[in-house]
Amino acid sequence: MNLRVVTLNFWGTEAPLDRRIALAIRQLRALAPDVVCLQEVKPHGATTTAHAIAEPLGMHAAYRRASQWQAGERGMPTAGEEGLALITRAPLADVEVLALPTRNPLDDQRILLSGRVATDGGPVWLHTTHLNYRLDDGLSREVQVTAIDARLRDFGRGNTDAPQILCGDFNATPDSDEIRFLRGLTTLADRRTHFQDAWLRRHPDEDGITWSSENELTRPLRSLDIDRRIDYVFVTSRKKDGRATIHDCRVVLSEREEGICASDHYGVLADVQVVPT
Repeated sequence: MNLRVVTLNFWGTEAPLDRRIALAIRQLRALAPDVVCLQEVKPHGATTTAHAIAEPLGMHAAYRRASQWQAGERGMPTAGEEGLALITRAPLADVEVLALPTRNPLDDQRILLSGRVATDGGPVWLHTTHLNYRLDDGLSREVQVTAIDARLRDFGRGNTDAPQILCGDFNATPDSDEIRFLRGLTTLADRRTHFQDAWLRRHPDEDGITWSSENELTRPLRSLDIDRRIDYVFVTSRKKDGRATIHDCRVVLSEREEGICASDHYGVLADVQVVPT
């Protein structure tokens, strides 16, 4: 059995929101994921944008707030909040939140949202996160990825433990220290670790861009550099019994309707084996 996971930064409630939600629902229905990891989730009506996507798909949504602000803060005219969500076909057995550290105390709070879902191969922990976004925020992202690694080890990284899947908008390119740390290629804070980068497992010679100049919704934030791969699905190391093998990985949710995509980011899909061969 494979677990199909999609990650997407949904871009809050930016216009045209109803069209973007409908486009996301249509594409996700065709992809038929077991799990959708969402970033930049905001309140929408009585619930959130995650619930607006999950309910028409017959899926469950678990939302947790990461940050909130008052009117006038962050240049926002009204009070608000933003967080992460896990959308799952099977109900989550557990949901946990870890507040992530930062090197800049003025930054918005960032979190790791974790949920445990039942599969034919046993329960699997899934995680979604959204790291600091500025181009010079590397030091904050470094302390965040080391905190994430420590937390995932609490859930079990032994040979007999189930695979874990870590998704999100990491706001960092594959050659950055924070991503190289997750891939086991460098040391941070006297730590080493190893995760599989699902895209690189399947497409070692392709860019896999998720923040693209071809997506017109990226235009308001072009100062952050366009045409980068900053959205990832990471999977813990492969097991001898075949678990954690990545059988497919694709850039998804790039379809346009009247020139508009579902978000300013493209999504990433991965099929991960969770049952022994």
